[in-house]
Amino acid sequence: MERYQRNIAIKEIGLEGQKKLLSANVLVCGCGGLGSGVISCLASAGIGCLGLVDCDSVELSNFNRQFIHKTENIGKLKVLSAKERIKDINPDIRVKTYSVQLDSENYKEIVKDYDLIVDCFDSYRSKFLLNEIAVKTNKPLIHGGVTEFRGQVTTIIPHKTACLNCLFPDADLNEKIPQGNVSPVVNLVASIQALEAIKFILNIDSKLQGHLFIIDALNLDFKSLKINPSKVCSICS
Repeated sequence: MERYQRNIAIKEIGLEGQKKLLSANVLVCGCGGLGSGVISCLASAGIGCLGLVDCDSVELSNFNRQFIHKTENIGKLKVLSAKERIKDINPDIRVKTYSVQLDSENYKEIVKDYDLIVDCFDSYRSKFLLNEIAVKTNKPLIHGGVTEFRGQVTTIIPHKTACLNCLFPDADLNEKIPQGNVSPVVNLVASIQALEAIKFILNIDSKLQGHLFIIDALNLDFKSLKINPSKVCSICS
């Protein structure tokens, strides 16, 4: 009660809402920049079980935005480094780690026990694969992307809202996402993703279901675009 009293004091959460958070299972795909913010926020809020997917190890170049990791953990698997941090933030949280490259062969066993998925991957190929997995398994997906001073977030409800492929049907999955990232923008996008996850668990209406929230942090320009499912989408139609 003491740990979560500031959550419980919010009328939209309360004691029953906190119980829902503690009973929730959320899969975070990617333990890098976006993952750092999402994991920290969800652990602090009291999400009962966090699943972490990432096959990379901690590198020195990560530290300008991946604050969940420690310098002493360079070379350590990111999922294990992130698990350490979760236990520092909230030792009551259950953590499951998957140090694998998510693919069309192994996803079923990984995603089956989770209520929703948060996309914190850093490549187009991984993001669109995760979108396809979410549609196939009927799992809500909170998509986030960031590069340099720009970011975007949307909440995808399979067979109800537009999926990522509806938005970008001609995306080149081999194209490289620019590597420049600045920590405040990454954290801003991650915080919105975490908030969307909490709102979904609490059954609070989201303005990002069926809308793409676009951030231009350099010019402090924020806009929300309504997006409709494509009737010819190869993934969700």
